[in-house]
Amino acid sequence: MSPPRRLHWAKRGQVFKLADHPGRPWLNSHAQAPATLVLADRVRVYFSCRPAPDAQGRYVSHTAFVDLARNDLTRVLAVNDEPVMALGARGCFDEFGVYPFSPINMGDTVRAFYGGWTRCETTPYTVAIGVAESHDGGIRFQRLGPGPLITSNTVDAFEISGPKLRRFGSRWYLGYVAGVGWHEVGGRFESIFKIKQATSTDGLNWQRTGHCVISDVLGADECQASPDVFEMDGRFHMVFCFKHGTNFRDNARGYRIGYATSDDLVNWQRHDHLCDLGVSAQGWDAQATGYPHVFEVDGQWHLLYIGNNFGRDGFGLASLVSA
Repeated sequence: MSPPRRLHWAKRGQVFKLADHPGRPWLNSHAQAPATLVLADRVRVYFSCRPAPDAQGRYVSHTAFVDLARNDLTRVLAVNDEPVMALGARGCFDEFGVYPFSPINMGDTVRAFYGGWTRCETTPYTVAIGVAESHDGGIRFQRLGPGPLITSNTVDAFEISGPKLRRFGSRWYLGYVAGVGWHEVGGRFESIFKIKQATSTDGLNWQRTGHCVISDVLGADECQASPDVFEMDGRFHMVFCFKHGTNFRDNARGYRIGYATSDDLVNWQRHDHLCDLGVSAQGWDAQATGYPHVFEVDGQWHLLYIGNNFGRDGFGLASLVSA
């Protein structure tokens, strides 16, 4: 197998801005963790958003979508008028958030894995992965049950989040994020989390190894998220994001895009320097680039990502111009 080549992503700007779509109180801020469903005439992009905080300053998270024109991904066709799912019932794992969201088309059904989160007493939150399905083309989703499909166990002791659902051949593949511990810094708890993976023959029963699959470059407290895997030119590619575990807000320690390759979907080699998608000199992504999602439309690869402030104002688009 030849060595990996550089992936050059040409930025095309912030294609979705929340300020352009007012009037939805539940979609007050953020467009985090974009993920696509490619349809006949449009590309539906799911993302996580928030209403204004409550009187105690606490947030909840919903999942929304925006439709982009398939023949011009910079043109917005529509934004949905309500979340794709209601929040979970009182006491359920997803009572306070449905985030992030990863759909996959199964013909007449769209299946989605999502991170459901709830508040905790000693740490701010915990997360588990739930499953839902849509029978109307991905507009509304119904849970397959009130509880999580994948949650903490003997190899994953803390939160389980960031699902990235894929199919390669007859097997299902899940990249996910697993917490490995918490740090308290200045009275604030910060989670440390790594990328792991699982496999399945039916998309519902999963086998986990518990191994962290991406090596650290920032030390043991490096945080990794959004493990998006795609197959191109006979090789598997993963784009993801990583940041420092502490003091990462609004500075150079925030999210950056990482890159790894594999020949077997098991062993991954990291090549961040070969993925050309750094921060811009100024503007909406001058401090951070994170939560990448790669998708193909009509033979062209594209990548969605968030910028400063964890996607508070919207998300952007880049297109692959060489590989």
